[in-house]
Amino acid sequence: LWKVRIILKLFYILFLSVATGVSLSAPSSVSISSINLEHALSFQPGPQTPSDARFMVEVIRSRKQSWKPVPACVALRAGQTCDLTRAFKDPFDHYVARVQAFTATQRSSWTVSDSFQPLSDTVIGPPDVAVSGCGNCLILHLTLPEVLASEHLKDSHTDLIFHVRRTRDGAEFTLHMPYSAETVISYLQTGVEYCVTASVRPHFSKAIPSEPQCAFTSPPPRNLLYMLVVLLGAFCALAFLLVALVIYGSRLTFSVLKTRLPKSLVTATNQSDLISLSITLMIQTAYV
Repeated sequence: LWKVRIILKLFYILFLSVATGVSLSAPSSVSISSINLEHALSFQPGPQTPSDARFMVEVIRSRKQSWKPVPACVALRAGQTCDLTRAFKDPFDHYVARVQAFTATQRSSWTVSDSFQPLSDTVIGPPDVAVSGCGNCLILHLTLPEVLASEHLKDSHTDLIFHVRRTRDGAEFTLHMPYSAETVISYLQTGVEYCVTASVRPHFSKAIPSEPQCAFTSPPPRNLLYMLVVLLGAFCALAFLLVALVIYGSRLTFSVLKTRLPKSLVTATNQSDLISLSITLMIQTAYV
């Protein structure tokens, strides 16, 4: 039923083309963009185009001589895009699209796009990248975009470009390597952070690089000042513990002596002398 409606709408548009003259402004800025072999046409209405105007898209391929309407794009509104993925079936062929504005009583002239080849003019998205350290190297785990497994690209030789940047001083270099699910970048400094971006370079295509992924080649060395502070804190804690033990021992010894010494000696001897005496006894006992 929808095919019948499209055919009737096309006949109606053709009737309007014959019955009326060209009076609407032609669309402008007709362009085709493509990411991962998904193609979309965009355009801008011409000057003073009425708000009720609709837009029709047709395509032609280099091996054919006739324009064909795109079924889903025979009555677009201003600001809408036209999906040309199904219309551009052969990724190796060249296509051209055109757009026309029309109303119930008027139509515009056609505005034609530049020639477009799906395979060479598409943009391949970035791979998924995970980075981990391995001493003086980095291990990269990579997953390619699904489009590279499609029927037309699955047998193509895929190269990867790696841009490596050292975080500490900004030193950087670039590597070109064939794709592998796991890739190792060697001969790096140990304990240093590197950031890696990767992009796919299949034949005839452009590519978007991944977001930088960063990792240390190995655990970074501990800060020397931090280690000194930790050791000093541990030494102070140990010293405080020893002082506390000495004070506690002296008080304990004083209590014992107070119970065992004659009362006259206890009265005659002040507390500081007893503490000194208790410390001396503790030292002598330790030597014994």
